[in-house]
Amino acid sequence: MNMTDKYEVLRTYFGYDAFRDGQEALIDALLAGQDVFGIMPTGAGKSLCYQIPALMFSGITLVISPLISLMKDQVAALNQAGIYAAYLNSSLTQGQYFKALDFAKKGKYKIIYVAPERLMTESFLDFALHADISFVSVDEVHCVSQWGQDFRPSYLKIVEFIEGLPQRPIVGAFTATATKEVKNDVMRILKLRDPRLVTTGFDRKNLSFFVRKPRDKNAELYRILREHYDESGIIYCITRKLVEEVYELLSGHGMEVSKYHAGMSDEERQRSQEEFTYDRTRLMVATNAFGMGIDKPDVRFVIHYNMPKNMESYYQEAGRAGRDGEKAACYLLYGPKDVHINRFFIENNRENEELDAAELETVLEKDRERLKQMTFYCHTKYCYRRFMLNYFGEKAERFCGSCGNCLGQTASAVEPERTDRYPAAAVPALRPPSDAGRELRPSSRNPELYDQLRLLRNSTAKRLGVPAYVIFTDKTLGEMSAFLPASREEMLQISGVGVTKYEKFGKEFEALIRDYKAEHGDRRRPPQAKARITFD
Repeated sequence: MNMTDKYEVLRTYFGYDAFRDGQEALIDALLAGQDVFGIMPTGAGKSLCYQIPALMFSGITLVISPLISLMKDQVAALNQAGIYAAYLNSSLTQGQYFKALDFAKKGKYKIIYVAPERLMTESFLDFALHADISFVSVDEVHCVSQWGQDFRPSYLKIVEFIEGLPQRPIVGAFTATATKEVKNDVMRILKLRDPRLVTTGFDRKNLSFFVRKPRDKNAELYRILREHYDESGIIYCITRKLVEEVYELLSGHGMEVSKYHAGMSDEERQRSQEEFTYDRTRLMVATNAFGMGIDKPDVRFVIHYNMPKNMESYYQEAGRAGRDGEKAACYLLYGPKDVHINRFFIENNRENEELDAAELETVLEKDRERLKQMTFYCHTKYCYRRFMLNYFGEKAERFCGSCGNCLGQTASAVEPERTDRYPAAAVPALRPPSDAGRELRPSSRNPELYDQLRLLRNSTAKRLGVPAYVIFTDKTLGEMSAFLPASREEMLQISGVGVTKYEKFGKEFEALIRDYKAEHGDRRRPPQAKARITFD
C-alpha cells in the first residue's frame, strides 16, 4: 500500500475527491499521532476518519465495535475496494475465528474489527500482545458511559486492554450521539490524551421529521407506504409481538417484507438482514435490535410504529434513512400506550446486573428523564428539528421548513382511516397519490439508463454475493446516468468510483453507457452542475 498522501488514498480506494465536514481535521490529527474524539451524525462519514489513517499507518488498526452487522458490511466494502480486512465476533464459528486470528498473526489484515467482549480473551490477547498495533478506533463510544443510552459494561474493559499493550497506540473515539455528560465520561474513562475534539453537528438536513397521532396506526402505516411505493424502508416496533403482527399484516397483503427481533434464531435474523440488505425485500419490520451499524445507504424512509424510549435512540434509528445524502422521511406514530410500555421496560431493565443498587438507580433515573423528553418531543407544536437539536445542545432556526409542524401537518390533523379500504390484492399495487413520495427518490437525468445501471449493479452484486451498494451506491449510479462517463478518465471523476473499483467493475458500466449514448445520443448534464459529496 505505502501511500503517504491522504487524498491519494481517498481517490484510489474510496473514489472521492474531497472530504466532508470534520473528516480532514480528524484524519490530520490522527496522522500527527494525536488522540481524537469525533461526534458526527449517522451518515456523515465516520468510518473514513479511521479507515484512511489505518491505510497510512505502518501497523494494524483495531476497530472496536459492538455491531456485528456493521463489521460485516464494512469488511465486505473494504475487501471489494482492494483492502484486506477482517472481523472477529460471535457470528464466526470457532474454526473461522481461529483461522482469521491466524491470518491476523501473519500480518494479512490492515484493519481488524473486533467486538469488545473479545478483547480480554486469551486467544485475542495472545495475538494483540505480539502484533504491531498502530491505532485503536472505538466506534459507538457512547456505550462506555453510564450517561449514554446504550451503556455496555464490556466497553469498560477497553482501557484495560489498551494499557496492557506493549506500546500505547493512538486512540480514536467516534459516536453519532453524545451529550455533554457523555463526552466528559468518554474522555475520562478511555483516558484520551489531549484529544482533538471534532463535533460536526447533529443536523441531518436531508431528513424530514413527522409525528402522527392516528387512531388507527395500521391505516396510517398504509398511507405512508403508498407514498413510498417501491422504496426501501424500515418500520420499527416496540415489542417482538408487534413486529410479528405488523409483519403478518403486510405480508398478508402481498408485500415483500422481512422481520427482525431478538426472539428469532441467529440464522433467521441473518437471513432477514441479508434479504433487506441485498434488496430481495424492500421493507424491514423490526425491534431496535435491528439497525445499529446498518450501512445501507438507500433507505428512503423510517417509520416508528411506536415512540422510542429516548431521543438518542430515535435520532440513531431515524438516521438510518438517507445515508446517501438524498432526501428521506422519518415518521413517528405516537400513541399513549407507548409511554407506558417504555416505562415498563425501563423499570424492568436487567441488562446492567453488574451494577450495584445505587449505580442501577442512577441509570434508571436518567432513563426516566430521557423518556420524559421523548414524550415532550411528540407533543411539541414547534419545529421538530429544532427540538431535537436543542436536546443535543445545538442552537437551531425557529422553523426548518421541512418537518411536520413547520409544514403545518400537525399530529392532531391526521384523520382516522379504515384499514378495510385496502383490500389484500390492491395494497402492493397502490401508487403514491401525488409526487410527495417521488421527490424523495434520487434524481437522474436519464431514468432509463439509471434503471439499466441498477440492473447491472444488482446482477454483479448477486454474482459476487455482496450487497448492491458495495459495488456502487444509488448516488454513484445517478451521477453516471447524468454525466454519461464513457472512458476511464471520465469514470474516475464520478463520486464513489475509485481506481480499484474501476478496474473491477467500471468497464462493464462504461460499456453500458457507451451503448446507451450510441442509441440515444449524448444527453449529459452540464459539467458545472456536478456536486461532489463524500460518504462513508
